[in-house]
Amino acid sequence: MSQASQNPLEIVIVGHVDHGKSTLVGRLFFETGSMPEGKVEAIEAMCKRRGVPFEWAFLMDALRAERDQNITIDTSHIWFKTAKRPYVIIDAPGHREFLKNMITGAASASAALLLIAADEGVQEQSRRHGYMLSLLGIRQVAVVVNKMDLVDFSEKRFQEIETEYRKFLKEIGLEPLVFVPISARGGENIVEPSKSLGWFDGPTVVQVLDSFAPPVASSETALRFPVQDVYRFDHRRIIAGRIETGTLKVGDEIVFYPTGRSSKVASIEGWGSQGVSEAIPGGSVGITLEDQLFVERGHVALKKGDRAPGLARRVTANVFWLGKRPLKIGSVLKVKLATQEHSCRVAEITGVLDASTLEVRQGVDFLERDDVATVVLETDRPLVVDLQADFVSTGRFVLVDGYDVSGGGIVVGFEEKSVQVTAEVLNPETRWGILGQKGLIVELKGTDVARNTVERLLLESGIRASASTNEHAAALRDAGVVALIRGPAELSFDLSEVGALDVVTAIRLAARISQEPAH
Repeated sequence: MSQASQNPLEIVIVGHVDHGKSTLVGRLFFETGSMPEGKVEAIEAMCKRRGVPFEWAFLMDALRAERDQNITIDTSHIWFKTAKRPYVIIDAPGHREFLKNMITGAASASAALLLIAADEGVQEQSRRHGYMLSLLGIRQVAVVVNKMDLVDFSEKRFQEIETEYRKFLKEIGLEPLVFVPISARGGENIVEPSKSLGWFDGPTVVQVLDSFAPPVASSETALRFPVQDVYRFDHRRIIAGRIETGTLKVGDEIVFYPTGRSSKVASIEGWGSQGVSEAIPGGSVGITLEDQLFVERGHVALKKGDRAPGLARRVTANVFWLGKRPLKIGSVLKVKLATQEHSCRVAEITGVLDASTLEVRQGVDFLERDDVATVVLETDRPLVVDLQADFVSTGRFVLVDGYDVSGGGIVVGFEEKSVQVTAEVLNPETRWGILGQKGLIVELKGTDVARNTVERLLLESGIRASASTNEHAAALRDAGVVALIRGPAELSFDLSEVGALDVVTAIRLAARISQEPAH
């Protein structure tokens, strides 16, 4: 069996509401023999009992109900197969969920079918979906013109839609592979060519799917290994994550960003195994290092000598905004890129795209829901980043407003902060300058409740602080942390006499080098 026939191709089907996505999927399952045995008969019997006409969309609804088990989930995978290979349809209730999951890695479509109903034609949502696919870097796109039976299988109507939508897609940099006329309800041009569409000599939907190329192997590109977490087993520190691109072998020397520190890979731990010699793209692994380095979630590893990512606090991005409230200049959000999570501020909105006319409006200081715009973001800490055109995993992100995923985007530019890869050990003063905070040792006299209150208030005010024992206090201070101890220190406060807020104010004045993080 060939590699192409073994690996499923992940696709997404998008389109304006009521343009027939569920009907098309139901028909695909039935026509390719992928439907569970007896499912069609069960749906027909249910329709008869209820006195409603049979709809192919009911098959999709039944699959969702069985899969979800009454649990609402954002994106799921539905499997079917043709004679050539298996497929996975990435099923999302709407463009909001699809965008969120595509960017965060829960979904990874390589191709898309974009559905337009012949009777209603190109709609606003059709344009937004086209732009969304372009935004996510999905280049294998076929446009399916459904409901041709409602326009008497008119070649003229099909050509009108193709001319209009092809022009739009070209203007946003998306070249569709083909336009295909179908009637999903009647099964016209799904698997076999339709007699009613005799004027069309192009492919059927299944032939289009089988013509999509599988994703290009990413093993030959530079390594990108975002760190998910660090675990401790016995005396070992296992750095866990997913190989996004490139390969990793025992003995490879790797560099961690943003620190620039390097070490050789001592072992690669595959889950449920005794260890492996090489990790490949898509593999979730744990590694150990020959040297003890500080590594944490959000760091990104690459091989020494590989093309390096950028390290930036100012990023230019194309953003698709989905938030409940407008996105304004000055808005503070959380940006999630790979495993990194940083606070960011909207510094500029350089232009808002009108999805209908493709005109770019300038001089705009806020985005409404579903707006697409070019935005400049400033982060509180350096972001390990690539251009999305070069590395998808470190080139696209989501924006979180409060507790809601409210937007997503791709990186199109950034102002780089250089990383010096060196074995030199930083002295405390240099480290404090980078952090924008001096390390201190502070004695706090008083109850545990009062001491905990001070620590929490310091952290909430942006000061790195930690309760400590006397023997560890100096190390914390050198690392740029305010070490809170019970014993004698250079600063001392009695919390039974001085309020917690006053203590916090005094410590902040003593620790803060500048009001802005060092660049």
